[in-house]
Amino acid sequence: MLAALSVDLDEIPCYSAIFGLSPPSEACAQAVYRKALPRFEALFARLGVPATFFAIGSDLAHEHARSALARLHAAGHEIGNHTQNHRYDFTRLPADQLRAEIEEGGRSIATAVGESPRGFRAPGYTVNDAVFAELASFGYHYDSSVFPCPPYYGAKALAISAIAMRGRRSHSVVDDPRVLRAPADPYRTGTPYYTRGDGLLELPIGVTHGTSARFAFIGTTLILGGERGAGWLTRRIVGRPLVNLELHGIDLADCAEDGLEFLRPHQFDLRLSLERKRSALETAIWTLRGAGYEFVTLARAAEKFGERRDA
Repeated sequence: MLAALSVDLDEIPCYSAIFGLSPPSEACAQAVYRKALPRFEALFARLGVPATFFAIGSDLAHEHARSALARLHAAGHEIGNHTQNHRYDFTRLPADQLRAEIEEGGRSIATAVGESPRGFRAPGYTVNDAVFAELASFGYHYDSSVFPCPPYYGAKALAISAIAMRGRRSHSVVDDPRVLRAPADPYRTGTPYYTRGDGLLELPIGVTHGTSARFAFIGTTLILGGERGAGWLTRRIVGRPLVNLELHGIDLADCAEDGLEFLRPHQFDLRLSLERKRSALETAIWTLRGAGYEFVTLARAAEKFGERRDA
């Protein structure tokens, strides 16, 4: 059984866009790369686990971000494509703009690390058949965007409505609800993408199984649950052939130290201590290790599941 950790490097302006807030000050706008990312590096190095980091191409206009990605790549971590500009309306863009978001994001990453990305994750987990067609044309090995989680889908829709009721507009969008019927384990995509077929390999975002509902197994739920909740969720995902634990850079942000007080009323996990966050993530990782999981990058997981299909 395989486990893969991935970190979406969404910078602070992405969260301002989600909550319909004004753009952040320059002092904290790059807190993910400058503050949170080194904490992830240290955590993964101490635990001896590889990870996949999904980067936004436009962030790589900054030298410190390019240097960080190059350092991660040299340490054996994978760098994946998270589009050029992280447009939340990505799937609603005209075909030429959608293609450019993928192409330019991949080019920015290749320039920074010297290797083209093999994997892709869409902003807000939102994809469609046009995205998969473009990814196949560019030669991507896998996508990891499908999130078949009813509780998350419902919470996201309610949050967008609540923000609108407060007179603000969230840039976030909800996916086609039929994605909730998608397989929760790796599969070759069909048409539509949430069905099985012979297309690009999909590595879905982690959800629990068994006697529980499909609860989200992501950084946010682990951190909000603390050590006890993280252990409970992890035990309920054990048994899946791939545990795909998706994190965000902000998961290891510190509200006071990183200057993110303006987000604290909206981003609930910023109200928690950095130590609680680390402990929750470590609990999940150690529980998976104890269950016999081998930690790999998503690219390596794609190779393994691709081999199984080809055989």
